[in-house]
Amino acid sequence: MSETAPAADTADHPETVEVSHQEFRTGLPAGRFRVIVNPERARKYVKHRLMLTALVLPIIGTGIGMAYFGYPWIGLGLVLLGIAAHRLVAHQAPKILLHMASQDARIYYEAINFEILEVRLAR
Repeated sequence: MSETAPAADTADHPETVEVSHQEFRTGLPAGRFRVIVNPERARKYVKHRLMLTALVLPIIGTGIGMAYFGYPWIGLGLVLLGIAAHRLVAHQAPKILLHMASQDARIYYEAINFEILEVRLAR
C-alpha cells in the first residue's frame, strides 16, 4: 500500500514511525504500514541510483549514429527506445523506489534519511 505525497519531517507528523528494514519488509505486505513517497525526490534518486542518464545516452547516441550512416528506421527506433525508457523510469520512480527499498536495507535507510520515503502506521 503506497501513497505519493510530499514527505515531511517526523516532528511535523507524529504518526511517522521508525522501523528497521526487517520490520518494514515483513510489515508492508501485511498492511501494518502506510508508505508515503515524495515523487519528485524519488524521481531524482531513482535516476541517480540506476545511472539512467549513463544508460540512456549511449542508446540515443547509437540511434543518431545509425540514422546518420544510412539506417534511419533503426536509428529512430533506438532514439525512441531511449526516450521512452527514460520517461517510463521517471514516471514509475515511486514504485521502483519502494521495490528497491524493500529489497536493500541501505536504500531503505537512504530514502528515509533523504526524506524521500516516510513510513506511518496503518489506521
